[in-house]
Amino acid sequence: MAEPDVVVIGAGVVGVSAAIAARARGLSVLLVDREGPAAGASAGNAGAFAFSDILPLASPRILRKAPGWMVDPLGPLTIPLGHALKIAPWMIHFWRACSPARVKRSTVAQAALMDLSKAELDSFLARTGTAPMLRKEGNLEVYEGEAQFNASLAGWRAKQEHGIGFEHLDAAGMAAVQPGLAPRFSHGTFTPGWYSIADPKLYTLALADHFHAAGGAIERAEVTALRPVENGVEITAPGRTIRAAHVVVAAGALSHRIARTIGEAIPLETERGYNTTLPADAFDLRTQVTFGGHGFVVTRLSTGIRVGGAVELGGLDRPPNFRRSAAMLAKAQAFLPGLRPDGGVQWMGFRPSLPDSLPAIGRARATPRVIYAFGHGHLGLTQSAGTARLVADLLVGAPSAIDIGAFSAQRFSQKA
Repeated sequence: MAEPDVVVIGAGVVGVSAAIAARARGLSVLLVDREGPAAGASAGNAGAFAFSDILPLASPRILRKAPGWMVDPLGPLTIPLGHALKIAPWMIHFWRACSPARVKRSTVAQAALMDLSKAELDSFLARTGTAPMLRKEGNLEVYEGEAQFNASLAGWRAKQEHGIGFEHLDAAGMAAVQPGLAPRFSHGTFTPGWYSIADPKLYTLALADHFHAAGGAIERAEVTALRPVENGVEITAPGRTIRAAHVVVAAGALSHRIARTIGEAIPLETERGYNTTLPADAFDLRTQVTFGGHGFVVTRLSTGIRVGGAVELGGLDRPPNFRRSAAMLAKAQAFLPGLRPDGGVQWMGFRPSLPDSLPAIGRARATPRVIYAFGHGHLGLTQSAGTARLVADLLVGAPSAIDIGAFSAQRFSQKA
């Protein structure tokens, strides 16, 4: 195509959604990805639109739990020893973000983005022809004993203040929502406003097909650098150079490497997520079940039953440790005694995570023609429609649907 108005770098769910939103504003758009659509974290996540998940990972609550979790190398949160020094600067930012005042600000910002994303979702699905893929089956979070349940109540009160609906349940109430839970789980909380998609990879591929049918272009190339030029941005890839009026960086866990080429150091780390996808008949699952004390979920997709989650802050280069997938599957068998574990497929993906649990959405320091849209952690799918709306507003100079100051990449105030 001729020089496009916009090049979107990254064809995961956030990038493809942003490309669709830009195309809908009448802009010519080229979508570029080193592997093609839905090749990264968008392929293997739990498929949740977790609009109630407004509490940041960076919080005093996690600081209290983290030491106990990290003793177990296969537990909910771990940092491989060989990566500990590399991640130290990120951990300093994380620790700073855990102050009560910062947590409060992050929660307000996260809630605003969640509200926007939920408000945008139905119309986005309708426009892209993907509405039949949406499921509204809720989420059941379960607790082992009264003490664990009571410890969760402060978080639920914070969610209630932001208008999130839920219902606390006893064992009988949980069994009515999801039969087959082990008796060790005595309390639960059901969130009906938690949606899911039939399969996240198929959804992202369907979005890419819609984008292409709407006149968008998709190319496979690995972007290695950006360079601001007069009235545009020059994009470097092996063997070629592309020029566009604007660039959107939505390259997930690789985004900080691209930002570094225009002089911006952004503390992005990877939450390496693991899962096992079992055959669809492995268990009679009626809602997503979250085992928060163990850091994983079991969710029903059109393509199977997926058991996964947890956080391994291990960077981009270490090989997968699939013992983590196996550990979660073993726990799922104990927690759901009727679960059949045979025939599973393991997966590991890189979830892009910023220290304060908020994404980077906004203009680059070097040039307003580069717009960032990355760092959503485990909430990329959830916040994809809202992020797409914000990116499109920035591209055409329209007033922002919400205040995006909290999402500025410059909040970490470092230069390369």
